[in-house]
Amino acid sequence: MKKVLGIGNALVDIMTRVKDEGLLEKYELPKGSMQLVDHQFIKKLTVATESMDRQLASGGSAANTIHGLARLGVDTGFIGKVGRDELGSFFTDDMKKAGITPHLFESETDSGRAIALVTPDSERTFATFLGAAVELSAEDLSPRIFEGYDYLHIEGYLIQNQELMKQALEMARQNGLQVSLDLASFNVVEGNLDFLSSFVTDYVDILFANEEEARAFTGKEPHEALDMLANLCQVVVVKVGKEGSYIKRGLERHQIDPIASKPVDTTGAGDAYAAGFLYGLSQGRDLDECGRLGSLLAGKVIEVVGAKMDPDKWKEIEQMMGR
Repeated sequence: MKKVLGIGNALVDIMTRVKDEGLLEKYELPKGSMQLVDHQFIKKLTVATESMDRQLASGGSAANTIHGLARLGVDTGFIGKVGRDELGSFFTDDMKKAGITPHLFESETDSGRAIALVTPDSERTFATFLGAAVELSAEDLSPRIFEGYDYLHIEGYLIQNQELMKQALEMARQNGLQVSLDLASFNVVEGNLDFLSSFVTDYVDILFANEEEARAFTGKEPHEALDMLANLCQVVVVKVGKEGSYIKRGLERHQIDPIASKPVDTTGAGDAYAAGFLYGLSQGRDLDECGRLGSLLAGKVIEVVGAKMDPDKWKEIEQMMGR
């Protein structure tokens, strides 16, 4: 079986249920937004929410995808950086419990975390402290980490650390890994367009983008963006929400319909899609089947609050996969 290595921001997601929007107003957090906050802010919010109903999970875009792959039985690993603290230990242990090999470096800086305030209408508002996660550097990496893996999956948020990205990709190439990149955010794409264009052309084999990210990259709508991006790398996936997704490899083109679902929270849908798609690819499945697997996982994760699914939801997925 093929093995997949992920690299990204190591964050602990702290899902916190609040009774109303009072806390959002007190801390000036726009409902439904994701705000980057400093250490002092996150400490105050942590104290304010520590007595509330909370659930912790290791998170970050690439980590979510790697968790999905591990749950489907793929051998996986993850590269990131955490603090020498309780949350850093939690992140490491959560990875190990999921069967993921952690390649984690430690920092004196506190571990990154994202406190998600979940209002009664299931809307999530994030206060994110990146902390140690963004201290992962090119100097941390060594070729041995990449040995034995077949794919490297990268989250787009790392594009802002160009030196780290180049080092990771050089080492991946040295070890014969195929490279998968999820663009992650349209504003990151807009801010790093020149670098991205050459980076994707030189290193990336599989590219995931949603409609906004594809538009930011190419200036085109999904169909035309798909064609332009397919000239840069082997496989391109453009996700278009309720319309499903488009996939292209060379002259091969597919449109994948979304599955019927009851959406509760769309956060993590793109990460889950990448997990399903890469699972299919690692099994040697046809591209259209890879797309359907991606659509299945994305459609199921939006039926729960948060980017992780419980065992019952995974049983439902396995039944639909015919496993």
